[in-house]
Amino acid sequence: MKTHLTHVAGLLFAATAAQAESHATPVLTIYTYDSFVTDWGPGPLVEAGFEETCACDLEFVGHGDGAALLARLMLEGPRTEADIVLGLDTNLTAAAAETGMFTSHGVTAALDLPIAWDDQTFLPYDWGYFAFVGNAGEPAPANFEDLAASDVSIVIQDPRSSTPGLGLLLWIEAAYGERAPEIWEALADNIVTVTPGWSEAYGLFLEGEADAVLSYTTSPAYHLIAEEDDSKVAWAFDEGHYLQVEVAGILEGTDQPDLAAAFMAFMVSPGFQDVIATANWMYPAVTPEAGLPGGFETLITPDLALLMSSEDAAAARGPAIDAWQAALTQ
Repeated sequence: MKTHLTHVAGLLFAATAAQAESHATPVLTIYTYDSFVTDWGPGPLVEAGFEETCACDLEFVGHGDGAALLARLMLEGPRTEADIVLGLDTNLTAAAAETGMFTSHGVTAALDLPIAWDDQTFLPYDWGYFAFVGNAGEPAPANFEDLAASDVSIVIQDPRSSTPGLGLLLWIEAAYGERAPEIWEALADNIVTVTPGWSEAYGLFLEGEADAVLSYTTSPAYHLIAEEDDSKVAWAFDEGHYLQVEVAGILEGTDQPDLAAAFMAFMVSPGFQDVIATANWMYPAVTPEAGLPGGFETLITPDLALLMSSEDAAAARGPAIDAWQAALTQ
């Protein structure tokens, strides 16, 4: 830890020295997803914490949901104003790397992930499992086939713009393989609507527009800890749950390389990681010294973790979206 903090201090010193030479407050621009920058998300806390150390202006820019970030970046190309993109996941990192727009993050830190991590381009900041969240006391399907056979109504997210939406497609692909189109055809009449991102979908669920929503096994922790409400539960599916690891990466064309490097180091430090569990409601990539907050021990733990490699996810993405669209338009 002492070595890591020394590394962070060195990066911040370099960034501050660069700022002194320019006689202007440097701006570090980070593209991320909308829920990260809300008042109740981690963005404001992270911004305040980093700005206390960097003598800079940290600017988060929300661009829809996670999958929309990559599309926005590809549209802007080298003209992008982003220095860092925060909010991609392993289902998108292969496609992101293929753009040639990212450079090495340069961080060496011990990460607490359920998988091994050696990617030198994309650095994790949190992780979790996708799950359907419903109301306690209501019948809970045991798997996707049970859900499809039931009258339970659900809200999901669009896989073309949302990382949870894409995660759902790959979850079904990983669990059912060639039967995935059949599962989607059976699920079609359970789906109330498809939203562009997670925030809209979860809001509709809370408003009573559906019995359940695609979210995370950690989502009930928010209601339990922040609202003292134990009425929301994640359903445990016996075919397993798909793992999401969220990451950030530095853009090759950044004009603030020292600040960008300093932020990446800060991202795996307590100043960032300590707010993840109760602001982003995910598992931190580096477990805080005090451990996870009370309430996390009540969450379900999947018996089986499902995850495609980034390359396999990239290959499966197009055909999976085609099968999903075909099922929902019949």
